[in-house]
Amino acid sequence: MTTEYTKNTSRKGVVVITGASAGLGRSLARAFAKDGYDVSLLARGVEGLQGAQREVEAMGRRAIYFPVDVADAEAVENAAAQTEEQLGPIDVWVNNAMNSVFSPIKKMTPEDYRRVTEVTYLGQVYGTLSALKRMLPRDKGKIILVGSALAYRGIPLQSAYCGAKHAIQGFFDSLVTELMHDKSKVTATMVQLPAMNTTQFGFVKSRLPNKPQPMGKIYQPEVAAKAILYAATHDRREINVGYPTVKAVEGNKIAPWYADYVLAHNGYEGQQTDEPEDPNRRNNLYEPIPGDHGAHGPFGEQSTNFSPQLWATLHRKELLTSALAVGGLLLLGRWLR
Repeated sequence: MTTEYTKNTSRKGVVVITGASAGLGRSLARAFAKDGYDVSLLARGVEGLQGAQREVEAMGRRAIYFPVDVADAEAVENAAAQTEEQLGPIDVWVNNAMNSVFSPIKKMTPEDYRRVTEVTYLGQVYGTLSALKRMLPRDKGKIILVGSALAYRGIPLQSAYCGAKHAIQGFFDSLVTELMHDKSKVTATMVQLPAMNTTQFGFVKSRLPNKPQPMGKIYQPEVAAKAILYAATHDRREINVGYPTVKAVEGNKIAPWYADYVLAHNGYEGQQTDEPEDPNRRNNLYEPIPGDHGAHGPFGEQSTNFSPQLWATLHRKELLTSALAVGGLLLLGRWLR
């Protein structure tokens, strides 16, 4: 199937996207290019990076790519420097790269935890440091940290990933308060994601008997990309994507014991399909899987392209204005009786 793109000749700025070769990062590259951004693409898989570059350029925007492991702070910093040399000042930095291991804790290894933490948590720290180095002297820019409902609520079989996302949440809180203290015009937003139909479920290392799958309601990555694109130009501290994310975040504050009970009973089966996993399947924990894999995973038929909750949160000012207008009309009608 041939994909057609509409060219955008109006330049909006420069964005850096980590984990840009596949999954959500690939969807983000398309979304930012469509909105007028030149895009710097960071990931390990060269074929996926080249595919993303072609898509961005087909939309009339400039794109460069860097085969970078975000666990390597020096490599991230070098990519940031070359981005500004080739594309210009970085306006938005999106920390999206991640990795995970599906496994009971009792079967995990220290190396598994170290690797997931270095990519998923420290990768965002290193990206933020490189972004701040350039944005703070200009007193301008937006840093977006890609989080998850699992940044607030841990679940079974993903302890390394949940721990890393919790760490990002703590780092984000510190970052926001320091920027506020310094009265900086550089801002940060953390976008908390639901289950998504991305490539990660066929990429990550797994010790489960059956193939892993997203748990609960599944969203296409374009839904999350819309929220992240919105965050690039709006001063929101956090954005929750999808009602399941809101339910997990807020519900865990109220009754974590109930979430413990539900996940203990449903969290194992809910994260696995009925299809046996190949124990020798390749994974991308230490090396990328060759090929250009695009943005979507195999769960398209179970996925939705729209979130009423996200639409409402992105249009809350309009909704408030409409509610006030309706309320005013009702009061006026009562007064004229």
